[in-house]
Amino acid sequence: MQVVLFEDRHVHRLMPLVGLKPVYGLTVGFSTLREKFEWHLPGIELSFHIRRALAPLYRELCPDAPVNRADDDDLLLVNGRIVCDSAVGELITGIAPESGTALVQDGELLFARIPASRVLGPDGLFEDCIDGERLKADLRCTAVEGFRLLSFLWDAVALHTEELMREASSLPLGRIEGTVHHSAVIVNPSNVFVAPGAVVRAGAVIDGEEGFVAIGEGAVVEPLAVVMQNVYAGPSCRVKAGARVYSNVSIGRGSKIGGEVEDCIIEAYANKQHDGFLGHSYLSHWCNLGAGTNSSDLKNNYSPVRILQGDRQYETGLQFLGLLMGEHSRSAINTAFNTGTVTGIAANVFGAGFPPKEIPSFVWGGADGFEPYGIDRAVETARKVMARRGVAMSAAYESLFRFVADTPEVRGGSVSE
Repeated sequence: MQVVLFEDRHVHRLMPLVGLKPVYGLTVGFSTLREKFEWHLPGIELSFHIRRALAPLYRELCPDAPVNRADDDDLLLVNGRIVCDSAVGELITGIAPESGTALVQDGELLFARIPASRVLGPDGLFEDCIDGERLKADLRCTAVEGFRLLSFLWDAVALHTEELMREASSLPLGRIEGTVHHSAVIVNPSNVFVAPGAVVRAGAVIDGEEGFVAIGEGAVVEPLAVVMQNVYAGPSCRVKAGARVYSNVSIGRGSKIGGEVEDCIIEAYANKQHDGFLGHSYLSHWCNLGAGTNSSDLKNNYSPVRILQGDRQYETGLQFLGLLMGEHSRSAINTAFNTGTVTGIAANVFGAGFPPKEIPSFVWGGADGFEPYGIDRAVETARKVMARRGVAMSAAYESLFRFVADTPEVRGGSVSE
């Protein structure tokens, strides 16, 4: 039986955060959805179904992973939007659904055991996005409940705190193996992990009294920074001098974080180095927030936050929700984002006043309107940003970058030509 993580037709709900990565590349807690599957399915080789436009880059990044390939006629399709835990792992390894059956939650296909021919096209390749509705019509479906999955754009933030706490059990808390300056303060070291090669500098406070703190290998906590209340600072990241990072924050590899940050997911190689508040937000790879950028995450009347997506308004049901920003986007100095702002890919936001709550991809501008951001200029800027971190833009990455610039589903919103 070949276990295949798949993308279904609901992927559009998670744009723009998945414009340059598969749905199982999203982070909840401090690991991606794919990493959670790998953690709970040791010894099982996972295969990956992905939108065809993303496949060349994913093969390049994960050369040993079977991508869009059926090597067995017996497939167990697993929805890549699932937040895998031990129960999901036990289901797959122990009592996987019988052939011709499916497990469905709230109308969404979670698992399906089928012959490969059911999802392969005439060219022998997987369809671009799996049509769960079509598959369900020909399978014996069993309704299930209790599975967590990302169904809407804000779900990663909504599930983040619970998942961060669950994942903390896998951390070697109580071990201080990096270099800690003698004037730094570590409160309740039994709830703190400082990995080998990590550095905690003079006057920094690592406070494990009200929640865990994990400082990854090669990470640096600069002088007078305060890190507390359930924070995962990933390998080679940097917490800047005087930063206040607290209350359920995960920081990806190589990111640089300053100012005040709470309840956020920050992917790898993102920059929020300067003063300013970021709360209940999702910051994607290669984003950069200019000095003094602030994001509101609570409405003045304390009512649930709404977001705009594709010019359609959605009720999130969340009292706290800040900025949801796609890859390679950035803000200028003193930018102010309203509650529940969605920013596309490679957007440049600047100017006085609040920009709109839905900002398309590949645009320049702010409160006074936007202009298209030419793809050649966007590619050149992205290439420079990546090179500063020692990452070369490959031909596959550039090709995908140009593809999403011409894809209306990813671009979102509307701008004047």
